[in-house]
Amino acid sequence: MSQPPSPPEQPKSPGDPWHAFSYLVTGVGFYGVAGWLLDRWLETSFLLPTGIIVGAALGLFLTYKRFQPHDHG
Repeated sequence: MSQPPSPPEQPKSPGDPWHAFSYLVTGVGFYGVAGWLLDRWLETSFLLPTGIIVGAALGLFLTYKRFQPHDHG
């Protein structure tokens, strides 16, 4: 018995804007909470804003990597 041929691999879709939104919100939320917790633990006041900025930057980076066109040549 031979197996049916597998369908060809589909290229990445151009993108769903909700992916970009979720990357940004999750990055800001996760690193913001991590910064807030570290601020409370270390009794500082700069890690919350730093966490928010780092989370936003990582969210933008992930969005860029997700939606950039791939050259398969």
